[in-house]
Amino acid sequence: MAAILEVEKIDVFYGRIQALRSVSLHVDEGEIVSLIGANGAGKTTTLRAISGLTPANSGAVRLRGEDIGRLQAEDIVVKGIGHAPEGRRIFARMTVRENLDLGAYIRKGGVTKADLDRVYTLFPRLKERQGQLAGTLSGGEQQMLTISRAMMSRPKVLLLDEPSLGLAPLMVDTIFKVITDINREGTTILLIEQNALKALNVAHRGYVLETGRIVKEGTGKELLASPDVQKAYLGV
Repeated sequence: MAAILEVEKIDVFYGRIQALRSVSLHVDEGEIVSLIGANGAGKTTTLRAISGLTPANSGAVRLRGEDIGRLQAEDIVVKGIGHAPEGRRIFARMTVRENLDLGAYIRKGGVTKADLDRVYTLFPRLKERQGQLAGTLSGGEQQMLTISRAMMSRPKVLLLDEPSLGLAPLMVDTIFKVITDINREGTTILLIEQNALKALNVAHRGYVLETGRIVKEGTGKELLASPDVQKAYLGV
């Protein structure tokens, strides 16, 4: 299967601090790929480099063979990268529906009924609350909105950064079910998640990031069976 997203030897600096060191990974079309690692390992920086929010200082990011590493973030969205960031970052004083509309603002034609039907099918609770101010939603509902807003751009690749962070166990199960549903419908996913067990269970493949470097890769099952991964991230 051909890679839809390729990251090749990227370095990222924050001032004099190097956050990523020659990071390379690929995501094949139709896959869920999980990137796991400790806090501060560089996971969020990797996604930000892909989506153009923190451009890499060197190396390449390619979407279907096209180098997108020097494009502006809004142009990367147009090319087909959707990003649901860590911490939700919804527009709290706008309604659920207005947040969804903003997710499609860069797309020609704007929001369609099919777009709304898709996210409301994935998250029926958002349909019930479409006129409610986003800041009054529960944490789980805000995470639903964050993912849905990213889906409104009709991404070829969806970047998910810590979608289960701070959520109750039942809501975590709901979010991961939706992740697999989104993938089954044809969206490729690159997932960052502190809950390594959940992440690797849904992933076709995964990478382990430590202090800005990829140190291990394999299928989800291979990483779940790895003694190093079990000891460091699974509490075994």
